[in-house]
Amino acid sequence: MSDRVDWDRLQALIRAHYRQPEGLIPLHAPCFDQLEKARVSATIDSTFVSSVGPDVTEFERQVAEYTGVEHAVAVVNGTMGLYLALKVVGIEPGDLVVTQSLTFVATPNAITMHQSEPVFVDVERDTLGMCPQSLEQFLTTQTHLEDGCCVHTESGRRVRACVPMHTLGFPVRVDALKTLCERHHLALVEDAAESLGSFYQGQHTGTLGDVGVISFNGNKILTTGGGGMLLTHDADLAARARHLSTTAKVPHAWRFDHDEHAYNLRMPNLNAALGVAQMQKLPMFLEVKRAWAHDLQAENVLPMLTAPQDTNPNFWLNALLCENADERDAFLAWSQSENLQTRPLWTPMHHLPMYQHCEHTELPRTEWLADRVVTVPSGVPCEVLSE
Repeated sequence: MSDRVDWDRLQALIRAHYRQPEGLIPLHAPCFDQLEKARVSATIDSTFVSSVGPDVTEFERQVAEYTGVEHAVAVVNGTMGLYLALKVVGIEPGDLVVTQSLTFVATPNAITMHQSEPVFVDVERDTLGMCPQSLEQFLTTQTHLEDGCCVHTESGRRVRACVPMHTLGFPVRVDALKTLCERHHLALVEDAAESLGSFYQGQHTGTLGDVGVISFNGNKILTTGGGGMLLTHDADLAARARHLSTTAKVPHAWRFDHDEHAYNLRMPNLNAALGVAQMQKLPMFLEVKRAWAHDLQAENVLPMLTAPQDTNPNFWLNALLCENADERDAFLAWSQSENLQTRPLWTPMHHLPMYQHCEHTELPRTEWLADRVVTVPSGVPCEVLSE
C-alpha cells in the first residue's frame, strides 16, 4: 500500500456517502423506486411491450428536448447505436474510421461490424478524449483529398469518419475536432455513451457532430436496462436511421413490404417506459453526482480528473490518478479486498489481439493514462430518493 495515500480515509468517505458501513459498494448501480415500477407496470398492462408503443416516442421526445437536438432515435443498445450511426453517415466495407485507442471495445467493434477498420490516435490527459493535435498529425501526414474524399495515402483506402469518445462523461474538444473533420471531409460521430448530462461550451455532448450516440446500459447515469439513442439535427439522417432500425418496412396499414436489407434495432416500449421514469430524476442524479465529485476533489485523497475548461461533465465515474501502474494495481487489489468496486480504464485497443494490426499514431498519453487512472464508486445512493 502506498504511504503517500490515506486509502482508509477514502473508504470512510465512500461508505459515508453511501451510508453503508459494510458490504459491497458497487461502481455504479441503478437507482429505482415506485416511479419506475408504476410506469413499467402500466406499460405491461397496456400490452405494448415491444418496439411499438407510446413510451418509445415519449422517451425520444424527452431526450431530444433535454439535449437540445432536433431528432432522437431509440435503439436496443449503445453499440448498435454506433453501428447504425456509422451506417447512416455512409461507412462502407474497406473504409478506415479514425477513433481513439483509449475507449471501450464497443467503439472499434461498431466500426469492424461494417468490415471497416479503425485507425487509433492519441487522447488528451485532461479530457481523456481524442486529441485534436494527434488527429491533425495523422490527417496531414498520412492522408490526402482526392475527388472530395479523404484517402489514406499508403493504402489507398478511404477515410470516411471520425469517432471521438466523451470518456467517463468528460467532453472532448469537439469544436477543434469538428473543424478538422470538415476540412478533411470526414463525418463526425460522437460516442456519447457515457455522457448524458455533459455539456461542452453550453451544448450537450452528442449534438455537435453529424450524429451522437448515448447508452442507457444498466451502469449508466440513466438506464433503461439496455438501450441507446441516436442524436442528430439532420432530419434525413434521423429518418434513415429510423427506417433501417425497423427492418426497412415500408409504412402500410397491413402489408409487409421492405425495400432494402435492414435491422431490427428499435428499443422495446418496456425499456422506454423505464427511461421515461428515469428522465424525471436526471436533474437530481446530476446534482448528487456533481456534489460527490466536488467532495472527493476537496478531500484530495488522490489527484482527481476535474472538469476541463468550457465543460460541465456529468461525472459519470469519478477518476483518481495513481502515481504509476504499480500503485494502480495495489489500489485496485486493496479496494476489492475492502468490498469497494473500483476499476482501471480499459486495456488500450491497440493492445487487444484483434486490433494490434491496425494503423495508429504514437500514443504516449493513452499509455500514460491507462497505467494510472482508476474509477471509484460514483452512483447515486438510492436513499436520496426518499429525502
